[in-house]
Amino acid sequence: MKLSDALSKENVINGLKNLGKLRIKTNHSTIIAYSGLLIILVVAFTIRILPIRWEIQAGAVHLTEFDPYYQYSLTNYMVKNGLLSPYWPKLWIDTQRWAPEGINMGISLSSLPLTAAVLYDIITALGINIDLMTFCAFVPVILGTLAVLVIYLIGKDVGGRAVGMLAALFLALNPAVIQRSNFGWFDTEVCMFAFLLFIFFFLRAIEEERPIGSSVKYSLGGAVALAYFIMGWGAAYYLVDLAVLFVFVLLLMKRYSRRLFFAYSVSFGLGLLISAINPEISAKYVTNSPILPVAGVFALLCLSEVARNLTSAREKFLSLAAFLTLLVGGFAALWTLGYIGNVAGKFIEVLNPFLRTSDPLVQSVAEHRISAWGSIYYDLGIGIIFFLVGLFFVSRNLSTKNLFLVIFGLTSLYFASSIVRLLFIFGFAFALIASVGIVGVLKPFATLLKEPPKITTKRKFGLQHVGKEFSGTAVFLIFLILMTNLAFSPQSGGVPSVYVQSYSPSTLTAGSLPIVPNQPVKEWLDMLQYLNNFHDPTIVVGAWWDYGYWLAILGNVTSLADNATINSTQIENVGYAFMANETQSLTMLKAYKAKYILVFTTLGFATPSGGSTYATGAGYGDEGKWTWMARISGVSSSENKAKYPGWDWTNETAFGALNSTTNQWIWNDRGLNSTIYKLMTWVQYRWCNANNVAYGPSNQDAANVTEPIYFAEEYFAGLTLSPQDASSKYGGLVPLVALYKINYPD
Repeated sequence: MKLSDALSKENVINGLKNLGKLRIKTNHSTIIAYSGLLIILVVAFTIRILPIRWEIQAGAVHLTEFDPYYQYSLTNYMVKNGLLSPYWPKLWIDTQRWAPEGINMGISLSSLPLTAAVLYDIITALGINIDLMTFCAFVPVILGTLAVLVIYLIGKDVGGRAVGMLAALFLALNPAVIQRSNFGWFDTEVCMFAFLLFIFFFLRAIEEERPIGSSVKYSLGGAVALAYFIMGWGAAYYLVDLAVLFVFVLLLMKRYSRRLFFAYSVSFGLGLLISAINPEISAKYVTNSPILPVAGVFALLCLSEVARNLTSAREKFLSLAAFLTLLVGGFAALWTLGYIGNVAGKFIEVLNPFLRTSDPLVQSVAEHRISAWGSIYYDLGIGIIFFLVGLFFVSRNLSTKNLFLVIFGLTSLYFASSIVRLLFIFGFAFALIASVGIVGVLKPFATLLKEPPKITTKRKFGLQHVGKEFSGTAVFLIFLILMTNLAFSPQSGGVPSVYVQSYSPSTLTAGSLPIVPNQPVKEWLDMLQYLNNFHDPTIVVGAWWDYGYWLAILGNVTSLADNATINSTQIENVGYAFMANETQSLTMLKAYKAKYILVFTTLGFATPSGGSTYATGAGYGDEGKWTWMARISGVSSSENKAKYPGWDWTNETAFGALNSTTNQWIWNDRGLNSTIYKLMTWVQYRWCNANNVAYGPSNQDAANVTEPIYFAEEYFAGLTLSPQDASSKYGGLVPLVALYKINYPD
């Protein structure tokens, strides 16, 4: 056919007529379902973006917490120097952190920063002008909303559209999940959408009724999702072993199939191969202890495939013996040659949480602590009942997908109980299983409501037909329970826990205070701007590791330690610099060529009965963290301690004791002469004097305050904050960020 004929007037008109005859096959229920899903996605996006309010007031967007700044620095380097620049042609050593050696950023996980850098390059190429940090702050909101969409698809496959809708709703409003996918949380956990994608692809890939071409596509998708997740989150061991355990149980239940063999081989083989590209993962990843079960289950799948083609008992016995010999011999050979790596300490500590009690560095991080029952109830509320009911329903009918839900639910619940940080992983299993429970409970009542009206005659004896009003009442009661759980949250005093988690400013914009201020807390922002004005990134500022990212990335100075915690010895050394007396501290600070030292402390107001108002340490700054400085430095090796004078303590008891009656810490002479005490109390005393406020009850604390000898006031952010402003804006708290210049004696 000639082009002129194809483009003739008649053909064009006929084509448009045929286009107009197209009918979209749909119905009212489909329209309602997709409209509901769209509303849930909009709600999920809106809730997660709420913290932007404070960033707009602050005049600049900041990331929340501390670790997201690590991911930002990697993304920024990629944008400026090329996507592969941290890894090739040589690994990037960031000397502005962990001075003087620096930190090897070339072994960092790449999924999140690479995704953000690629997307940022695309939107800037389209002419959209946006600051990189602002863009990074939006990324978790987008990926978090995508996770809600993916869990809808999983729920729909598991139990139908109703389960998918409820699962999406639960995930959209889960406080633990919101906390790690809201505006500013630019950290590895937002790669959890790939976690859900792998589950979705893998469960579809092993479906027997699916065409082989479809299984191939889903297996390939599972491989890509698995590789992305492994290269995005250090705890990807959980997903790998979850899937391996699931397949192993299927084999125990004699549910082997060639479709399972194929999907497993492609998903894990290709997924691990792709992920090995990242230097942090590398080929050694497959010989780590948590990854070896992948090979073990693959061998079992091979054995199952061989066994199904063997007929005699003798052949099956010989194949089993050969399999066991190869398995044991291969493991022994790899172990002897040193190819099998041990599980990283923090993952072992998740399996056995009691091991964490011996490591004060791990204990000092609140999110590493064992979950209390209150934490779980605060997140899930009365919805826990539906989770238990859902477990009952899926356990009664152990289909392939239900079996996966049982394993997913029980294992994630254990890990969430072991460490409070992993409550957000349990949130995914909870959303799916609780949705199954709700639909299972409502199903008989919904069936009754759909029945046509029955004409019944009044009988003197016998049971009366249950009317629709009883079913309607049951449905309404469950609706009220869900509303109470999601909208009113009695576990949080009536204020929805969703609101509490989402409508909070970033940690920096809140001044590292546990409050929701009326406006951004400016003290930390002022300090970081002051440091920026030095225009010298080589200046070394000593501070506790909590503030390392802020100092290096936002303050543009060199820090000694941060939340990457790659060198526990250096953190111990920083702890010594704070806990030793001034003369002794100088020896450590001089070794690191520190020019300044920084402390963060907070004051709160107290008015005893019949007494006058005074200010004292509130406990939200270093006045609440110094005990960890003592404990972490106290467990340092004897060889390290021998290098520096006076380093003989093991914990905070060397510096005072807690008064059990008043619950106040009483410093002894050694504590009163420690560097941290002098640096904290001097800035607190200065604020009280500047604002005519008594320092401590009856000025008893003021009697022990002495001006530091070798640390001179450089800049104290917060001195100009009046008591009235502290009460009206910051909930009665006074944040003080103190920068001292170190005057080394000649």
